Amino acid sequence: MIEHVAIVGAGFSGSLAAINLVRHDGPRATLIDRQADAGTGLAYGAAHPAHLLNVRASNMSAFPDDPDHFVRWLDEQGMGAAAQAFVPRLIYGDYLRSLLDRATADSPGRLTVVRGEVVDVVEEEGVRVLLADNSQVDADAAILAVGNLPPHAPDGVDADILPAERYAGNCWDPGATDGLGPEDIVLILGTGLTMVDVALLLDAKGFAGRMIALSRRGLLPHAHTGPGAPWISIRDRPVTTLSDLVRRLRTRSEVIGWRSVIDELRPFTQDMWRAASAQERARFIRHLRPWWDIHRHRLAPQVAERIAALQASGRLRIVAGKTGAAVERPDGVALAWRPRGRENWRTLVVQRIINCTGPQGDLGRANELVLRRLVERGTIRPDAGRLGIDVDAQMRTIGAEGRASDRLFALGPMTRGAFWEIVAVPDIRTQAWTLARRFANADWVAEGL
Repeated sequence: MIEHVAIVGAGFSGSLAAINLVRHDGPRATLIDRQADAGTGLAYGAAHPAHLLNVRASNMSAFPDDPDHFVRWLDEQGMGAAAQAFVPRLIYGDYLRSLLDRATADSPGRLTVVRGEVVDVVEEEGVRVLLADNSQVDADAAILAVGNLPPHAPDGVDADILPAERYAGNCWDPGATDGLGPEDIVLILGTGLTMVDVALLLDAKGFAGRMIALSRRGLLPHAHTGPGAPWISIRDRPVTTLSDLVRRLRTRSEVIGWRSVIDELRPFTQDMWRAASAQERARFIRHLRPWWDIHRHRLAPQVAERIAALQASGRLRIVAGKTGAAVERPDGVALAWRPRGRENWRTLVVQRIINCTGPQGDLGRANELVLRRLVERGTIRPDAGRLGIDVDAQMRTIGAEGRASDRLFALGPMTRGAFWEIVAVPDIRTQAWTLARRFANADWVAEGL
C-alpha cells in the first residue's frame, strides 16, 4: 500500500502531482527541489515581464477537471484578463505558487516541501531518496519530475574552454544577457521558442546591438491568430504512416486552415504516437520534428509582432546553417559556420554566444547526478528514441532488463518517448492528474467532480 510519495522536482509537473494528491485525498507527498521557489520551475520562475504564455488563458487551468480555474483565479486577483488573453508568465508562476501554498496550508502534514538536491533514489521495500546533504526521505514510491535537461553545447563549441562572458550555456543565467555594449553582436544558437524568449529579454534590458539567431533550418515558430471559421473536427484517429499523414494534413489544411488541422489532432496525438512503429517515430524525429514544432508550439500574436519588428529593424537576423569550431579572440569569439545548402565555411565574429538550442532528453549525456546513478545501476533506461526516460503507459519507469517498476514513476517532458505530446501545460496537467488519482485510488470518481 502506498501511503507516502516522494516527488523529485518541484516545477510544474512535480508540483501538480503533489497538489493533485492532496485534492484527491491520496497519499501524503514530499516535494523535493534544489530551488527555494517551488512550484514554478524555469518556465515560470525565471521569466521576465516581457515573456507571455504561448497558450491562451482559457486553456491554462492547472486542472483538467476544472478548465476555467485559471481564468477564475485571474478574476479573483482583479486582473480581469479575458479568456483569450496571453498572460505574462510571471503571473502564471504566481498562480502555481498560490496553488501549492493553499494545498500545503489546507492539508497540514499531507504535503511537505523540502529544499535539497536529490543525488539518488534507491528501491528497497519502498524507496529511499538520498540528498546531497546526506539526509534522506523514505517513502513508498517516488516520482521523477525533473523537467527538461539543459541543452548540450553544439559541435565545435567547447564550454570548458570559452569563458562565461563569451559563451552562455545556460540562457536563463542572469549573466547570459548582461554586460553587453551597443556595438556588440550576440549569436543565439537556435531559432525556436527559447531564442524568442532571449531576444525579447535582451531587448527589454536595453541591448542595442545586433542579434543573429542560427539553427540548422532557420525556422521560426508561427503565431497564433484569432478564431478561424468553425469546422467539424475529425472523430477517428488518423493513420500514422508519415507519407499518408502528411498528404492528409495538406489536403485538410486547404479546407480548414493549417492551425485548425493541427488543433484537431490534439485529442489523438498521444495515441498516434503510441500506435506508430519505432521506424515511423524515428523518421518523424529525423525529418518532420522541426516543422511540427513551429506549427504546434506557437507564439502569442504580440510576441510574434515584436520579433518581426526586431527583424525589420535589422537588430535580429535569422540564418540557417551548421556550426563548426569556436575560438576566442581579443575581439570576441570566431565561429566557423556553413550556411545551409552551401559547401564553403564562413567565419562569424561575435562578442557572446548564447545556447538556446532547446531542452535535451538523452540520458547518456545527462549531467544530473540522480539520473546518471539510476541509469548506471539499471534502475531506469533511455527510451528507444533517446528522448528521455523509458516509461510505460502508466508512467512506471522501465529498467535495463525491461521490467516496469511499481515504485518509481516519471512525469513531464522526460516521458516524451512514450507520449510525445507531453511538453505543454494541457498535456502535463492531465498526466499529473491521472497519476495522482491512481495513487489515490480515485479512478472511480467521475471526471469533473
